[in-house]
Amino acid sequence: MQDRISAAQSETLQKLIDQATSIVAFTGAGISTESGIPDFRSPNGIWSKMQPIQYDEFVSSEKARLEDWRRRFVMNEEFATAQANEGHKALVRLSKAGKLVCTITQNIDGLHQKSGLPEKDVIEIHGNSTYGACLDCSTPLSLEDAKQTITESQKSPRCNQCGGLVKAAVISFGQAMPEKKMADALEHVSGCDLLIVLGSSLVVFPAARLPEIAKQNGARLVIINREPTHLDAVADLCINGEIGAIMETVR
Repeated sequence: MQDRISAAQSETLQKLIDQATSIVAFTGAGISTESGIPDFRSPNGIWSKMQPIQYDEFVSSEKARLEDWRRRFVMNEEFATAQANEGHKALVRLSKAGKLVCTITQNIDGLHQKSGLPEKDVIEIHGNSTYGACLDCSTPLSLEDAKQTITESQKSPRCNQCGGLVKAAVISFGQAMPEKKMADALEHVSGCDLLIVLGSSLVVFPAARLPEIAKQNGARLVIINREPTHLDAVADLCINGEIGAIMETVR
């Protein structure tokens, strides 16, 4: 893995961006780890140390719900202190320049919005862990209110509107992917002329198929990741290195 982008790679990356009129970014854990957020699926990640709570467990067990909330509160203490890095900031520059039309992210930390990307231009296909939502009617609930409810009642929160179960607004293991968000993501990757992968190993499906679909529909493909991926051979440019150090050159 390289620490810095070479002059030739920098020139090629900028040329691809300059030639593009409709860029989509596809981001994974690698862009967030550079802001100090752990990669949950890595060999030393959180899921190697504790069993993830399945969606069916959350729905059926109050004990599982309380444990899931406890983990979310700990996790979001890290999210709250994390700051956007040069990779996030580069996407904001491309958005303000009218080049970047959409960012599709597998991350649940809200850092893209925190960096300055418009909410409407971020598709969180795995959800967002920084707030809660009713599983029945989608009414949001702040983590502060969820924590207060649990502290005062020793029970998991219920929706104020319909009484349904409230869960962090993240897609849990065993939970169906959000159909509307996946459809929107598919529409964007099918119509873009450049897709830039930032920090995804492209092993978590169905989301990992999106860059391949973009390529099949005629888009150019750039992959920037610490480690090789299975799509490197078909990418127009592939750089293994630190995302921030590479993307800070982009204008």
